[in-house]
Amino acid sequence: MRIHVTFIDRVGITQEVLALLGGRNLNLDAVEMVPPNVYIDAPTLSAAVLDELREALFKVHGVQAVTVVDILPGQRRRLQLDALLAAMSDPVLAVDGEGRVLLANPALADLCGCEPEGLPLSELFADPALQSALLEQRFRLPLREVTLNGQALLLDATPISETGDTGLHQLAGGLLTLYAPNRIGERLAALHHDHVEGFDSLLGESVPIRTLKTRALRVASLDAPLLIHGETGTGKELVARGCHAISARRNAPFLALNCAALPENLAESELFGYAPGAFTGAQRGGKPGLLELANHGTVFLDEIGEMSPYLQAKLLRFLSDGSFRRVGGEREVKVNVRILSATHRDLEKMVSDGGFREDLFYRLNVLNLEVPPLRERGQDILLLARHFMRQACTQIQRLQCHLAPDTYPALLGNRWPGNVRQLQNVIFRAAAICESNMVQIDDLDIAGTAVAPQAVEGEIGSLESAVSGFEKALLEKLYASHPSSRQLAARLQTSHSAIAMRLRKYGIPGKG
Repeated sequence: MRIHVTFIDRVGITQEVLALLGGRNLNLDAVEMVPPNVYIDAPTLSAAVLDELREALFKVHGVQAVTVVDILPGQRRRLQLDALLAAMSDPVLAVDGEGRVLLANPALADLCGCEPEGLPLSELFADPALQSALLEQRFRLPLREVTLNGQALLLDATPISETGDTGLHQLAGGLLTLYAPNRIGERLAALHHDHVEGFDSLLGESVPIRTLKTRALRVASLDAPLLIHGETGTGKELVARGCHAISARRNAPFLALNCAALPENLAESELFGYAPGAFTGAQRGGKPGLLELANHGTVFLDEIGEMSPYLQAKLLRFLSDGSFRRVGGEREVKVNVRILSATHRDLEKMVSDGGFREDLFYRLNVLNLEVPPLRERGQDILLLARHFMRQACTQIQRLQCHLAPDTYPALLGNRWPGNVRQLQNVIFRAAAICESNMVQIDDLDIAGTAVAPQAVEGEIGSLESAVSGFEKALLEKLYASHPSSRQLAARLQTSHSAIAMRLRKYGIPGKG
């Protein structure tokens, strides 16, 4: 039976309470003192003895209540801790200040195949220098790779301190958490996740963007390499993320590498990782690359056309059998990763010119998508501009701004060589410098704007009517000097089919 005695805190009262239990020859499994309370676990205490004991306890000056409880607070905390540790899928262990295991969760015990309590870290891990490194650095080590029972894991160490008699914090040991590389990959992916699933982040209702979404929905679920082509700033990474989000790999990491942003040696180590001692300054214990971190997930290689010939050869080998070696490593690593790649360059021309491997091109180009430039998306321009304006005002914490109607022709007539990214920057600058809540044409920093003054006349009724009015006026003006759909498409640097469709829509004579 377990009882809870509540009392007025005074010197010696605890000893008096315990003396009453000792005088009745009761075995005590546990006694917990949390003044002004004492909790007692006495298995041999019967109901009859409890009645007599309660009467005796109330004769002790200061005792206020004696109740029966189902569990002691410390026992409840231990059960809660055990449940918490059992629920953790990552192996966790606590060690003392000498590096001996005090506590381990079931995931750790299953991994090492034994109950590790009492073992020194030097016996548990294959790295004999790990224990001394942890103690020397007082459990403040950067994330490092370790091997436990033949499995490569990443170790995260956190010091545990306690308050000593002097009031100062003293090191009591450390908490060690082990992660499979792809678990770290999930965290990295989450940091860059915008919480918009699928293709909802691809804003737009124009025919080209609807066509892209329809085709992307078909290829996203196919577990094969995908090559995404499009001009700079069109949103190729958004398309790649959307394809990952609706694929069977959606619960695994999505990690990206810009092949144009890093020199060859850094790009290689980022993608493939490196072995211990691979080069001067390398992290002790080695480092997994994106391919290992994204195991069972997706790796997106942006600007694949900028990849060096050496890395092209190494990537080709990986695509053939899913295996590779880390930089400076001898062990073959095999992972299950889908490769999505993107480029703004003409890879077929690069192949013919000898600037890109033909065999790699065909490996990457199993499936493909073309992301349309912003200038071909017509009505989406104003929709995106309004979205970016709301986003910018929220970011810089100012009252919401609105685009004046006379800005529509400028936005619609600009060629947007930087595409959606350029539009977003223009709108952000306008929101930042505009003194009123109505953004005027002078607030827009747009170069090379070609606007037909007659494109928007009178009151603006709706977004659709503004876009249609501008398109019709522009096509009528240019058709006189470019009297066929093909000539007009070449002049406006868009597709023949898009121009032919618009000519039919507006009934412009001589439509091709």
